[in-house]
Amino acid sequence: MRKLDKAIIWPIYFDSYKTRKEGRRVPKNLAVQSPKILEVKEAVDRLGLKNEVNLEAHFPKMPWAKTGMLLVEKKEAKEKLIQKIAKQLVKIKSMPAKPQ
Repeated sequence: MRKLDKAIIWPIYFDSYKTRKEGRRVPKNLAVQSPKILEVKEAVDRLGLKNEVNLEAHFPKMPWAKTGMLLVEKKEAKEKLIQKIAKQLVKIKSMPAKPQ
């Protein structure tokens, strides 16, 4: 994928504990509690989009925390992509945990 064909997605975009000023990009009703990068990856995988995970990345407003980031194939506007991922995340978080 070329750089222009990718969107950078951070888990903080979907965190219900964060404010818009702190980096949340979805409304509270589409936000989830403390999303992990692998949960975001699962949501993107369910949408059938190519993606690459960087587990060592730091969100620019929080350089002390390694939150990880996702480079996602971009076929539409980034905001629409974020909304679709958020809806999938809500579904993932609402599912009962798998027994181990």
